[in-house]
Amino acid sequence: MPHTLFISDLHLSESHPQTTVQFLRFMQDVAPHAEALYILGDLFEYWAGDDDLDAPFHRQICSALASLSSNSTKLYIMHGNRDFLMDEALAKACKATLLSDPTLVELYGQPTLLSHGDTLCTGDGAYQQFRGTVRSSEWRSHFLSQPLRQRKATIEQLRTQSEQSKRNKEADIMDVTHDAVLELLRRYDFPHLIHGHTHRPNKHIYHIDGHTCERWVLGDWDTQANALQVSNTDTQYLKFS
Repeated sequence: MPHTLFISDLHLSESHPQTTVQFLRFMQDVAPHAEALYILGDLFEYWAGDDDLDAPFHRQICSALASLSSNSTKLYIMHGNRDFLMDEALAKACKATLLSDPTLVELYGQPTLLSHGDTLCTGDGAYQQFRGTVRSSEWRSHFLSQPLRQRKATIEQLRTQSEQSKRNKEADIMDVTHDAVLELLRRYDFPHLIHGHTHRPNKHIYHIDGHTCERWVLGDWDTQANALQVSNTDTQYLKFS
């Protein structure tokens, strides 16, 4: 049956070889059967800039994605909070289309809004302020003007600070807020919503102004490879060993 797959939060890196093995197996055995594959952010553990495409690990991942796209499965990639510096050179290497966040699509007759999901975590004010800073054109231009090695060192430092900060936060603060979800669904005329980021896969139902909306949360790949499969008849989570 025709279907579309959604994944996010793979956090691919050389330091997690098992996840890479699972991803490459997924790309070879599962993804080619789909009409389209959407990667909704955090494909990589981090992305320091498209001038890092020549790294052997990145070439391996891009080659697998380009192979999929060359064989009739449409490929779409959205920025996450870890790889928001991905740009058109990366998209070209993967033969993928870069999506803005959020993006509204028609999915088997159902308007569906796609997002990484971090903008919905409005309870974490410190993160939202940081996000606003690093997504600005001024910060981006200044950062990308630095040598690649320096950028990577800065990112590693920021990641360490982020992990320390998370340990001091309540878990619910790092989840989406109800009001942010409602505001987004109203703004886009009550679609279904698919997102990642929170690592809390689940289906949520909202009844808003006489409309019923579904919110599907994608799982991360840190513990197990997984995907959301959507067809004309149903939506279901898939897990892979």
